[in-house]
Amino acid sequence: MASPYAENNLPATPETLSVSQLNRQAKRLLESHFDFVWIEGEISNLAMPSSGHWYFSLKDDSAQVRCAMFRNRNQRLRLRPEPGQLVRVRARVSLYEGRGEFQLIVEHLEDAGAGALQRAFEALKRKLQAEGLFDAGRKRPLPAFPQHIVIVSSRSGAALRDLLTVFKRRFPALGLTLVPASVQGLEAPAQLCAALELAYTQVGVDAIVIARGGGSAEDLAAFNDEALARKIAESPVPVVSAVGHETDFTIADLVADQRAATPSVAAEMLSPDQRELAAQLLAVEQNLARQYRRHLKYLASTVSAISARIRHPGDRLREQSQRLDDLDLRLRRALSADLREKQQRLHLVTGRLRATSPRDRLRSALTRLNHLQDRAGRAVTARIGHCRHTLALQRTRLESIAPQRTLERGYAIVRDSQGRLVRRSADLQPGDRIRTQLAAGYVDSTVDRTGEDAGSQSNK
Repeated sequence: MASPYAENNLPATPETLSVSQLNRQAKRLLESHFDFVWIEGEISNLAMPSSGHWYFSLKDDSAQVRCAMFRNRNQRLRLRPEPGQLVRVRARVSLYEGRGEFQLIVEHLEDAGAGALQRAFEALKRKLQAEGLFDAGRKRPLPAFPQHIVIVSSRSGAALRDLLTVFKRRFPALGLTLVPASVQGLEAPAQLCAALELAYTQVGVDAIVIARGGGSAEDLAAFNDEALARKIAESPVPVVSAVGHETDFTIADLVADQRAATPSVAAEMLSPDQRELAAQLLAVEQNLARQYRRHLKYLASTVSAISARIRHPGDRLREQSQRLDDLDLRLRRALSADLREKQQRLHLVTGRLRATSPRDRLRSALTRLNHLQDRAGRAVTARIGHCRHTLALQRTRLESIAPQRTLERGYAIVRDSQGRLVRRSADLQPGDRIRTQLAAGYVDSTVDRTGEDAGSQSNK
């Protein structure tokens, strides 16, 4: 009986692979089947040789896988892994042909906690941005000269010390109120919201600064809270976020009206520099003094020019008095001439009477002469009295219309900024400068409004 294993009955010999060929084909199969994958696990067996490459294992509760991260990739990382650290990697599935070991070629590595925080940060950022909480149109400018600032921060943190130091140096008179709150940990978001709610009730608050020092992503997680972001957006006054260092960025920074790189920068943004203000005030004071001196000089020259044109009332009174004396003298001369004429006529008549010597006619003529002399005396006396009365009346009238007497009765002379007399309210406009001349001194003022009295309107 023929053996079943006879040469003619054996199957065809299969292809024989070398170990290298097998590993190479397995590597190609793995790399072609898998795209980049994200894997999370704990680092173990970490090795960092002088070549700069990193070799380690990622493990979980029941398995582990070898990983390699070459120098051209790990040099870009800020993170330096540690044994036992939970990380998240982006890698290609491959095989190390030399040992036939299944492995991952790591392209990116991040802390698993930080990665989760970053994903949550990006998701919340997209949500709030879609709602318009980051829009520039809702951002309010900071007050130029605030009187009262509320600080929301930890009572024992370095951020508070930095804020107080800068505020004291730049503007010590600024009113500050601290509303303390935890700025780190699970309780921090709720405490920060409550602190902001209390800050909104402060009387006369001009702005709010919410601050803490730098820290890791976990330390700053409280400022990436959605409730806190919405509470900041509700603020009735501008809010400055000063969280972390210059490179740190939180949701609170995006929602706040202004972001400060550090707490010290926030204090500089909110407080005017007292030295700059003092210099500006000094410049304004000097400028006002120069303008005041120029204005006084102008007014003095204006007064001198007006004084030269105005005739003193006393001169006019003296002139009128002299004229009255001249009239009185002329009147006396006229009366004397009239009296002499009448006396001459009397002598003539007397001579004629004596020549004719009629006794009766003489007595009658004498009686008439006495009567005429009496009338002439009374007429002269009455005329002189009338003239004196007229003279006194004219003197009184002249004195009553003298400008000084008019001013003493409560009237005033109003001139505009050009020195022109103002007779109607229509000659002035609100804001015009006027000078009011009184009986004693003058008053410079500015017109608030003009109008016409009922009498002026009825006359039109």
